[in-house]
Amino acid sequence: MKLIKKIIIIPAVIIGGFAFVVVAFFLFLTIIEYRPSPVEEITVSNEKGRKLEKNIPCSILTWNIGYAGLGKNEDFFMDGGKMVQPESKSVVMKYFDGIKQTIDSNPTDILFIQEIDVKSKRTRNINQYEELKAFTEKNSAFALNYKCAFVPFPLPPMGHIESGIAIFTKYEVSSAERRALPVPFKWPVRVANIKRCILAERIPVYENGHKTGKELVLADFHLEAFDNGEGKIAQTKALMDFLNAEYAKGNYIIAGGDFNQKFPGSTAFPAVWPDGWLPGQLDASMLDEGWEFAFDDSKPTCRSVEFPYVGEKADNRDWQYHVIDGFIVSPNVHKKQVRVIDEDFKNSDHNPVYMNFILE
Repeated sequence: MKLIKKIIIIPAVIIGGFAFVVVAFFLFLTIIEYRPSPVEEITVSNEKGRKLEKNIPCSILTWNIGYAGLGKNEDFFMDGGKMVQPESKSVVMKYFDGIKQTIDSNPTDILFIQEIDVKSKRTRNINQYEELKAFTEKNSAFALNYKCAFVPFPLPPMGHIESGIAIFTKYEVSSAERRALPVPFKWPVRVANIKRCILAERIPVYENGHKTGKELVLADFHLEAFDNGEGKIAQTKALMDFLNAEYAKGNYIIAGGDFNQKFPGSTAFPAVWPDGWLPGQLDASMLDEGWEFAFDDSKPTCRSVEFPYVGEKADNRDWQYHVIDGFIVSPNVHKKQVRVIDEDFKNSDHNPVYMNFILE
């Protein structure tokens, strides 16, 4: 009888103890969960910028750099791959040096960056924002969209993450703010997940050296990727509500980043891996008359990260590509040219997208 009790009690104690540890751990993550306010002021570096003049050509580049951890030799577990993080700091630095070289070779007035780490296990605690800030020598602002003391999945776990989005510009900046986007995930998944946002930056607009009283409002973002679709829709609506409100004030608007959605009218790079990750679909009706999506679908802006982008698979014409990176511009912004800078996904799973424009 005593033996039977031991057989029953010991496993019960072990299971109970394990359950207690798991619950206590998630309660701890819940207590320290990153809970940003709906709108937060963001510090802008104080380098003196030049004046942004109407009717003068300007340029902008947007790039999801994949935290310098999703280059050509990497796959990613959330896309069906196996890897959680690059195998070494030297690999991260190799990709990051390549990213900086591409930015240097394609100079622009404004730079939008998504997935840039400031203190994460996956990138060996390299502060990529500070390094890129020093490298570009531009005014800059950074907003967190992922902060968790310990991400417990998968195995081995991702661990500590602090990451976000950034804007770098040579222009005078009056202010910047972090605007929270809807979070589609519930507890407990929410506590260790991304808290998406818009990084909005305001640049005063001049004409013949005098302030017009209007602003160029820049909106950098990285919309939801791994939801059931409702998160993308809710976040896109929140984005457009903000953009429309700013345009109603008479401001100029450029919003850009990783939509994780296909652009209306684009049929390039259809799904060839239907069981893999696929983007959502933007609705043309979301834009009022005169507004434009600015994108280039002659080349892909994103590749599947189900496999490393090397060897026989990379030469296969049936590789899964997407066009999900680009811009939205208001009617008073004249889009002159948009093009994908084809880096062949050497240092990120995304290609950068370049646009030049004029404020009318």
